[in-house]
Amino acid sequence: MGRAGGEEEGGRNVERGPADERGQFLALLEDSAEDLYENAPCGYLSTLLDGTIAKINTTLLGWLGHERDVLVGRRTFSDLLTVGGRLYHETHFAPLLRMQGEISGIALELNAADGSRLPVLVTSTVRTGSDGEPLLIRTTVFDARDRRAYESELLRARQESERERERLKALNVTLQKTLLPPALANVPGLEVAAYYHIASLDEVGGDFYDLFPLADGTWGMFLGDVCGKGAAAAAVTSLARYTLRAAAVYDPDPAAVLTNLNTVLNHEYNGTDPRFCTVIFGLLTPDTDRGGFHITLASGGHPPALLMRADGTADYLPTPGGQLIGILPHAHIATTTLRLDPGDTLLLHTDGLTEARTPAGGDRYGDDALHDLGHTLAPTTASATIGAIRDLLDTFDAGVEDDTAILAIHVPRRGSEEQR
Repeated sequence: MGRAGGEEEGGRNVERGPADERGQFLALLEDSAEDLYENAPCGYLSTLLDGTIAKINTTLLGWLGHERDVLVGRRTFSDLLTVGGRLYHETHFAPLLRMQGEISGIALELNAADGSRLPVLVTSTVRTGSDGEPLLIRTTVFDARDRRAYESELLRARQESERERERLKALNVTLQKTLLPPALANVPGLEVAAYYHIASLDEVGGDFYDLFPLADGTWGMFLGDVCGKGAAAAAVTSLARYTLRAAAVYDPDPAAVLTNLNTVLNHEYNGTDPRFCTVIFGLLTPDTDRGGFHITLASGGHPPALLMRADGTADYLPTPGGQLIGILPHAHIATTTLRLDPGDTLLLHTDGLTEARTPAGGDRYGDDALHDLGHTLAPTTASATIGAIRDLLDTFDAGVEDDTAILAIHVPRRGSEEQR
């Protein structure tokens, strides 16, 4: 390896002194203006006012593959352009150049002698005489092939990213559908309706619900919300949904069902990435004598259900003390019982509804506003309730920051037209 400032010559290290460096500097100063023009790293072109080529440098001739005598005095600048570029030159480039005297950074394509196209960036300036009258047009041409290749690659990558995003959206929608029942069970004596509002197509939410038959003419229902989003939340959602159904078959007591789910989640996710959910589970038993249903609800940290009575009143059903499911080894599960009479409607919802931001002021919608809505709707039906909340969510638009699941059950009145 040679020493700094030296070169290897015939195995011998030769020192380069100040005299050599000065000689190189003087050699650079001896470059002629003509050589600098002809062999510049960009193309130079001078044309008469009518566009006829008067002068062109070697660099641009090399790019285009033309001989000098084929172009100079015989062709115009616009003759070098593609059809689209020629139209742009006539309608925009030339008029602006005449008005402004200069135009820069215009992307055009030049036709090469071999039929290929050369993407370039063009800057043109009108040169004037001492009397201010225009004499000629000087144009600088920069090779934009690398830039065009970069832009094409960037566009390709962007398009691929968009296609990937669309595929991800389709996958998320498909995955979301697998976490929800394809259709709610038909319960004799009940009208049931549900709705799932997706806040973002880019991520799978963690809300879930179901209604299914159990033994002895009873029915189970649940609605819950898993912490987080994405594939990890979807895995917990799937586990929670199927655990709830299996646990209810084994022991339909709502508190026992949620206790089983708590045990499963706590054992499965008890490491550095704990997973939990809020959920409300209900056991429905029909009253064959008086009509309506007896309902026992158990809540694990979930927002309370809203009961809209046939007499026009509306109240939350408190389930105090219910703890999040999956956090503690032994969670306290709160229960409450009620009777759903003909004309009554029960609404279960996730907090995506009450935590949505309203268009006016961006405040949270809140529990009080939902209570007021229930009071306004009562007496109502399951389908009318779902329809009203769907309309409400639509008014929030982007203010709905989290997925929202709603489930409504209603006991139709006997022998009379249903009020809506």
